[in-house]
Amino acid sequence: MNSIIYRITGLTFLLITITVVVLIYLANVQMTQLFQEYLVLQHNGQPAMSMGLSENHFLTSVHESLLWVGLVIVLIGLLASYALARSITIPLRKLSSAAAKIEKGELEQTVLVKGKDEIGNLAKIFNRMSQVLATNEKLRKELLANIAHELRTPLSIIQGNLEGLIDGVIAPSANRFFSMQEEMMRLNRLVTDLRDLSLAEVHQLELKKTPTDMNKIISRAGAMMQPLADEKELKLYYDLAEKLPVLMIDGDRINQVIYNILGNAIRYTLAGGEIHLKSNIKKDPNGLVWVQVVVQDNGPGIEKDDLPYVFNHFYRGEKSRNRQSGGSGIGLAIAKQFVENHNGEISVSSKVGKGTVFSISLPV
Repeated sequence: MNSIIYRITGLTFLLITITVVVLIYLANVQMTQLFQEYLVLQHNGQPAMSMGLSENHFLTSVHESLLWVGLVIVLIGLLASYALARSITIPLRKLSSAAAKIEKGELEQTVLVKGKDEIGNLAKIFNRMSQVLATNEKLRKELLANIAHELRTPLSIIQGNLEGLIDGVIAPSANRFFSMQEEMMRLNRLVTDLRDLSLAEVHQLELKKTPTDMNKIISRAGAMMQPLADEKELKLYYDLAEKLPVLMIDGDRINQVIYNILGNAIRYTLAGGEIHLKSNIKKDPNGLVWVQVVVQDNGPGIEKDDLPYVFNHFYRGEKSRNRQSGGSGIGLAIAKQFVENHNGEISVSSKVGKGTVFSISLPV
């Protein structure tokens, strides 16, 4: 009896019943009074002594008809109120059942509600929420698998070398220890990046903002990557705007952003290609001033289907995970979070066979 269907039905039925009873009572009283006034008019204004059998029979039949009509209306009201209550409660029960399944871990639930009222809108919001939860759970599992994969590779190399050294299978040498140190550095860098990424996603990353010249950041990042570009016979071109406004930013974090993007451009651009580093000032329609940094290459480009996901954790257009094809796959995710923690914007556009353009905008 605590169900909302009984409460809605009972309340609606009670209101209909009270309304019908009052109307029938008033109609009966008024009918008797009007009929007596009619009889007076029939006797030329003289009061009638009494009503005959035909008059009493007429009044009785009218009262009985009103009573039956009232009972029919009450019955229809009962059925209508029950149908109204069911139309409200059935979708709510579907939502409750789906919510209970989500609570048990079955995240991908869809509630079929055809109405366009408030309950229908609630069902649409619920369905979207369920899809987001299922997607996030899938991404979480993929993230854990990718982290385990990236951590396992250097750990396996270090473990194999240590076991070989302990068993005497591998002779200790400076090159061997240097190789193990590289894997340790790679492992430490991955753990540090994951920590910074997690802090940046919840906007708890500590930023040491100082007045910074963006052109110096770009030139420094280019100088750091110049040896890699020379190794692949790539040309770096600079087109830096003069007299850029000084920005209050964390120079090290933004340097890492440009470093990550430029590193990807060098990694995927074919030998003999070109990479352009640009800076300029732009104004948006609201009058806000931004410093824009552009990294443009003429590499193979990014497939259209892959483009929306390039900033996702561990997402890579080519699914192979060998050392030659790239890093851990979180460089662009870190770049996006670092830029957004500076209230900036980062975007990418690409044409297959033509190249890729990354754009970073930081507010002045």
